[in-house]
Amino acid sequence: MDDQLAGRRAIVTGAGGFIGSHLTEALVASGAHVRAFVRYNSRGDIGLLRFLPEGTLRELDIVPGDLLDHQAVREAVSGMDLVFHLGALISIPYSYLHPVEVVKSNLLGTLNILAACRQVGIDRLIHASTSEVYGSAQRIPMDESHPLQGQSPYSASKIGADKLVESFTNTYELPAVIVRPFNTFGPRQSARAVIPTIITQALSQDQIYLGALDTTRDFTFVSDTVRGFLHASASESAVGQTMNLGTGREISIGALAEMIAALIDRRVEITLDRTRIRPEKSEVNRLCSNNASAMRLLGWQPQVSLEEGLRRTIEWIKSNIDQYQVGVYEY
Repeated sequence: MDDQLAGRRAIVTGAGGFIGSHLTEALVASGAHVRAFVRYNSRGDIGLLRFLPEGTLRELDIVPGDLLDHQAVREAVSGMDLVFHLGALISIPYSYLHPVEVVKSNLLGTLNILAACRQVGIDRLIHASTSEVYGSAQRIPMDESHPLQGQSPYSASKIGADKLVESFTNTYELPAVIVRPFNTFGPRQSARAVIPTIITQALSQDQIYLGALDTTRDFTFVSDTVRGFLHASASESAVGQTMNLGTGREISIGALAEMIAALIDRRVEITLDRTRIRPEKSEVNRLCSNNASAMRLLGWQPQVSLEEGLRRTIEWIKSNIDQYQVGVYEY
């Protein structure tokens, strides 16, 4: 894989985010020339890229901008071989409050990326989807032909973005791959996600406040998700395809919390916090992937077990607990 990426020119949108920062780091390690597209702010904040080693940061071409600015996107994509499009507003609760902002960012931002890729000419676009586009499982395991269900404004925006990518492949023969991660977790993830929420509370207090406890998810460690993106950038058979990146195993949130408490070796009480519960018809009750397509087309399969991934994540959060507002419900 490193041989295939060495010397390639790659841009990562959303590079300052959780998966984006890990992908950016992996691309640099593989010998690629990497441009990191991050959302501009007056603080000069590069997001989670700040956790990368200084040597890695020096290798990056960090470009601030906004996905909604077509000219900025076109200039950023110009000269690139590979475009990894991860930039998006990803919070489901935030999408309840600000659906217009989420839809604009995720749909029109993706349209700008697609138009720029077509205009400047690129070798491959790797587009980040999400398992949320499926909604609650109608069958298990969930393959790529599972019906798409817009159970939140966020999921609807990502369904639309996926369909835009599909349309550019069909209409303009844009060489694109849609990668659909299932609940990625690991170091650097914010407490907006359930695993850091549980870990930070279990490390710091005697009660863990959570929303729905009986919903299930298919958790994939971030290094496995990143490998899936890298494989998708190199496999010729992947072009025009959509692939799930998941483990094929599910666990309830309640059982997950118990598992984390046991790994931390602390006795804690799990308490239902109704402010964290999604609207009834918006709640995704069950997610569990069928990853056969990724195995067949990419030669990809997960390597890190849930328990091992949790251990690594716990250790990172222990060392960076000051980065979190423990117990505060983040959107």
